[in-house]
Amino acid sequence: MRTGKLRHLVSLQRNVPSQDMATGAMVDNWVEVARTWASIEPVSAREFVAAHAVQSEVTTRITIRFRAGITAAMRIVYRGSIYNIAGVLADRQSGVEYLTLPCSEGVNHG
Repeated sequence: MRTGKLRHLVSLQRNVPSQDMATGAMVDNWVEVARTWASIEPVSAREFVAAHAVQSEVTTRITIRFRAGITAAMRIVYRGSIYNIAGVLADRQSGVEYLTLPCSEGVNHG
């Protein structure tokens, strides 16, 4: 992948659950793991009904340089939008040049 395509500076985050001191409930606490350059390409969009409300979901392909430790439990944040990672695909040739991350945006999964 050419470097010029990686023009979006994104935040990679992982969830570190913590306990709310007031209620004792476990709450999501998203922590930045790294900032990296990425290519963000919308692939498809759909609307559906959930909880008696129309919601939309955009499927996006995000490509970053290879880095170890990226999992589907993480998410990407770019300009206030949250992208939930659905999978991690290594490049076909070497497997260590870049990662393609199929993501969903619009419906927060966590």
